[in-house]
Amino acid sequence: MAQIYDLLIIGSGPAGMAAAIYAQRAGLKAAVLEKTGISGGQVLTTYEVDNYPGLPEISGFDLSEKFKEHALRLGAEIRTAEVKNIIDQGATKVLNTDQGCMEARTVLIATGAHHAKLHIPGEEELAGMGVSYCATCDGAFFRNRTAVVVGGGDVAVEDAIFLARFCKKVYLVHRRDSLRAAKLLQEHMLSLSNVEVIWNAEVKKIAGEEQVEQVTLFYNKENREEVLPTDGVFIAVGTIPDTAFVKGLAGQDEKGYLIAGEDCRTSVKGIYAAGDVRTKALRQILTAAADGANAVTSVQEDLLTL
Repeated sequence: MAQIYDLLIIGSGPAGMAAAIYAQRAGLKAAVLEKTGISGGQVLTTYEVDNYPGLPEISGFDLSEKFKEHALRLGAEIRTAEVKNIIDQGATKVLNTDQGCMEARTVLIATGAHHAKLHIPGEEELAGMGVSYCATCDGAFFRNRTAVVVGGGDVAVEDAIFLARFCKKVYLVHRRDSLRAAKLLQEHMLSLSNVEVIWNAEVKKIAGEEQVEQVTLFYNKENREEVLPTDGVFIAVGTIPDTAFVKGLAGQDEKGYLIAGEDCRTSVKGIYAAGDVRTKALRQILTAAADGANAVTSVQEDLLTL
C-alpha cells in the first residue's frame, strides 16, 4: 500500500466507467478494479442496445468498448483485481484484494448484479449443456431448434425476441397471467409467429442425458404437470446484487442492494454505491452511467472535508 488513492472504483460496467471518466476529468487519483479482467459488466451480454441516446442499435460489447476507450483516453487506470473485503479506517479505506491490499480515501462500489437461479433439478447439472442465463451469448447455438425462456420481465421478453431469430420455436414460460415487461416489448414478442407464451406455469425440472432434452412444467391454476421437449432453457428471473463482500459494512435492503440515494452516498462516510448494485427504481445502462457521474460529484464534495 505504497500509495493512497483519492478514489477506488470497484466494477467496470457503465457506472464504474462513467465514474472513471468523471474522476479523470476532476483530476482525482483513481483506479478501476475489475475482477474478471473484462470491462463491461452485464452490458456485455446484451445483443443490441437501442435505448442509449445517440447510439441506436449498438451491441452491448461495442458500447462497453466505447466506455473503456473513453476512460483510457483520459488516462484512467484499470486493474484486474477481485476485492475480498473493505476495512473502514475512517480517513481511509483498505481494500483487501486477490492482488494485495490497496488504500483510498473514498470507495465507489459499482459491482452490479448477477443472474438469479431457479434452484431446480437439472439446472446446475445441465448448465452449459442447454441451460443458459444469456440468450445473446448462446442463442446462435440453437439455430433451427426449440428453446424455453423462463421469466416475465424485460430481459425474458427480450431474450424470447432475440431467440426467435434463430429458433424454430420459442416458449416463454411465466408463472402469472400477465407480463411485467414494457408494453412495446410485449407487443413485439407476441407478433412473432414462432413465439408462444405459456401462462400460469413454472419450470420444475430440467432433464436430459448429456444435454437438455425436456422440462417439466407445473400449471399453477390447473394443478397438473406436463413434460415439454426442448433443446435449451434460458433463465431470466431477475438479478441478485453483488454485495456479499461488503455485507455488514454499509446499509442494505432485504434483497442485499446497497441503500443509497441519487447522490450515491451509503450509510458509511466515504463509501458510495452506483448502478444496479444500489436501491433505485430503474436499472438501465443510462441510469447506471448517471450514477457514476453523480457518485464522483459526491466524492469531490466529500473529499474537501474527509
